[in-house]
Amino acid sequence: MAASFNYNPPTEPWLDILYQDKDIIVLNKPSGLLTNPGKGPALADCLFSRVKAEFELAQLVHRLDLSTSGVVVIALRRKAERELKRQFAEREVKKRYLAVVAGQLIPASGSIDYPLAVDTEQAPRQKVCSLTGKAALTHYRLLQQLPDAALVELLPVTGRSHQLRVHMLALGHPILGDAFYAPAPVLAAAPRLLLHAASLQFCHPYSGKALEFTADTDFVTANGELNWPAQDFNC
Repeated sequence: MAASFNYNPPTEPWLDILYQDKDIIVLNKPSGLLTNPGKGPALADCLFSRVKAEFELAQLVHRLDLSTSGVVVIALRRKAERELKRQFAEREVKKRYLAVVAGQLIPASGSIDYPLAVDTEQAPRQKVCSLTGKAALTHYRLLQQLPDAALVELLPVTGRSHQLRVHMLALGHPILGDAFYAPAPVLAAAPRLLLHAASLQFCHPYSGKALEFTADTDFVTANGELNWPAQDFNC
């Protein structure tokens, strides 16, 4: 289980707004910032509380893990909240992630169909479990291979907790900087979890117009190439 941490969320920029209208606000959440508040005043600062301070009727419809960066949509009205939650629940929302994983990714593309359950002995960690796990499906594709690390595209169909992290671990390719699942050399290879919600596609809750929002990340260049040094993990 990951050790306790000193929560010190980034503050610049306070809110990285990608899009806003009267119904929704779309933001690029930095790694290290909670999406929703944790327990106690020390964990009160989060993306949602920052939005709520400016938009009183704001409602959360989905979240990213603390260490994951990328695109988040928040509803600014109740009717928008209900419609967006319906789209997420019925898997109409399309999500695309980028990650840097350890090792040589073979085969270069495929699907990971492993059911996931809470690891009751190490909560909040998750584990692959065919007996009690809930169905979880992720499609992956290699984008760039370095000697001991790979840039991959991850397309989750389901939205289980820690799904991408556990699925890549199950393939033998933990994500760099993952404090929950990566062995020590892979954890130490990055100062943050190299997992980024690069794009989000959904329909506007009122107009029904198809929308897609994207956000850049520090570990991928503008040309779509891995911006991370080659590593020798020996693990």
